Amino acid sequence: MKQVTIYTDGACSGNPGPGGWGAVLRYKDTERELSGGEPMTTNNRMELMGVIAALELLREPCEVTLYSDSQYVCNALKLGWARKWQQNGWMRNKREPALNPELWERLLSLCDIHDVTPVWVKGHAGHPENERCDRLAVAQSQRFKS
Repeated sequence: MKQVTIYTDGACSGNPGPGGWGAVLRYKDTERELSGGEPMTTNNRMELMGVIAALELLREPCEVTLYSDSQYVCNALKLGWARKWQQNGWMRNKREPALNPELWERLLSLCDIHDVTPVWVKGHAGHPENERCDRLAVAQSQRFKS
């Protein structure tokens, strides 16, 4: 399998509010940057969308190392929380529904195709690719401000 490195970040001005996401994909010497946003969203939704959009670009099953500053994304994947929510009908526990089930469904389907290893990085701590993704995400969120 091809080994791909993906860096992602999400941003939201207000939570909820205008949001954006950014991603950088690397395969050998090839790099691709992408970003997007929504006029009314949450930070966690944007974090998820960055990962989803990046994985959806891959044309064949890959080994992916995913760098994100989102503990929500990294822990839910690494610790199996998202799979458990899915198995429990998108409930976190008996009383609390899991948030963003339609996005988690998309992401878990992509994780069935690709071997994804999440790596948490501290945000706003000088990690060059994380800072780059943050700039992409913030720029997208700014597009929706009036």
